[in-house]
Amino acid sequence: MSNKQPLGKVPPETIHRMDIDRYPQEVIDGFMALGDLTGTVSDAMDELGLDGVIPASVLAPTLPLSRIVGPALTLRNVEQRDNAYKGARERVSKMAEIEAHHLAERGDVLVIEGVIGISNMGGLSATIGKRQGEVGAIVDGGVRDIEQQREIGFPVWTRGVSSITGKWRLQTVAINSTVRICGVQVRPGDLVVADEGAVCFVPSESVQAVLKRAIEISEGEARRYADIQAGMPVPELAKRTHVYKFNT
Repeated sequence: MSNKQPLGKVPPETIHRMDIDRYPQEVIDGFMALGDLTGTVSDAMDELGLDGVIPASVLAPTLPLSRIVGPALTLRNVEQRDNAYKGARERVSKMAEIEAHHLAERGDVLVIEGVIGISNMGGLSATIGKRQGEVGAIVDGGVRDIEQQREIGFPVWTRGVSSITGKWRLQTVAINSTVRICGVQVRPGDLVVADEGAVCFVPSESVQAVLKRAIEISEGEARRYADIQAGMPVPELAKRTHVYKFNT
């Protein structure tokens, strides 16, 4: 259990949980060892009846070749009621992702339900997250300073890039509560699996089942590739299509 105390950047009731459930390293390593990471996890989730995959055409990674697996540390931003220019004049920011960074442990993924067209995370925030040990962030909304994110090796999956700051326009209203990312419900502690193909949100209670099935699918695919390379005729390959996936 965490013994950290809130920083006071938001009302106490904004932080729903000070700690999240995390996973044994062998679970994280098991997912990371999958060849086609999100493709295999997506297939496994389909077979188990789990809806939680968002394609990279919707949430695109800012850092090519990135692959991350880790528990979700969640945050929700909304648009402020006050005029943005009033906040800018008075230098009053109501964004508080630093509270989430403060709660982070090594291997966590910051997941932000944000606002499209406005930056929900910039270079300074990404740098703090990187220092705290976060492996990346998922942002249903805009981000900025991606050159700094790339420079420090902090991947972010986002709806798009916007230099319009959220400091005077957005307000953090919940930390470690259930959020909705591109229509998918994500709870704190759910497992985030992301690469250049997609972002998968695996419900915490289904992580072991998804990993088991993903490993079986991956092993079947490896045998199929080996048969192709060995010169197996196409008619025989066609007969074996479902054998690889189900009879492992």
